[in-house]
Amino acid sequence: MSKVYYKTEEQIEQIRESAKVLSLLLGEIAKEVKPGITTLSLDKLAYDFIHDNGGTPAFLNYQGFPFSLCISVNDQIVHGFPSDYVLKEGDIVSVDGGVNLKGFISDSAYTFGVGDISAEAQQLLEVTKAALYKGIEQAVAGKRVGDISAAVQEHVAPYHYGIVRELVGHGVGLHLHEKPEVPNYGKRGSGPKLDAGLVICIEPMINAGKAGVKFWDDGWTVSTVDGKLSAHFEQMVAIRKGTPDVLLTFEHVEEVLGKK
Repeated sequence: MSKVYYKTEEQIEQIRESAKVLSLLLGEIAKEVKPGITTLSLDKLAYDFIHDNGGTPAFLNYQGFPFSLCISVNDQIVHGFPSDYVLKEGDIVSVDGGVNLKGFISDSAYTFGVGDISAEAQQLLEVTKAALYKGIEQAVAGKRVGDISAAVQEHVAPYHYGIVRELVGHGVGLHLHEKPEVPNYGKRGSGPKLDAGLVICIEPMINAGKAGVKFWDDGWTVSTVDGKLSAHFEQMVAIRKGTPDVLLTFEHVEEVLGKK
């Protein structure tokens, strides 16, 4: 969408309700991510769970996308198709989903390790998730998009990872993709101003190798140019004065992973 939508308090609370369903869904997915299951089975779980909770999958049929989740394994960065691919020990898998609840949209992603993963993969996941939180810290009224972008970039830089440039975070809530775009690289003090009532998705997409991407013939899947791993974490934040209002929680995921 080419428009910026500022939300009322009431609308933000409705978006938060949508995000609650998505938070719970990610927790359910965390239980199922293990060696031996297909990515298509995760997609079916999502479809059923979202409908059982009164919503519809925001991704399904969005610009023709044929699934409820984007599931991107290993060197796939984003927008991967669920399939008969069987997850195996050592894989990493990004699960990106959205919920439309009574016309209010939530959107989030989490990258899971499958079984025991390598130290390199573990570090990539930890750095990417930490970069997300660094970005969120800047998501307050009076700052600019570039403050978020720079915070992500500055956290990732010492690791010499590739920061994906072709894909960015975005406004969200009444539509799946709204203005402004929220890149994961940039300069402090630059870009659109963050005003109260804006709801945005911050979503670092970080490659273990080069920053370059490869677009697949399916029209959706994006992978790394060098076949190295990529991680992706995404959170929704309502812009307010003083402190970021994170609308969605990873606590259900972390609780499940803590028991594994």
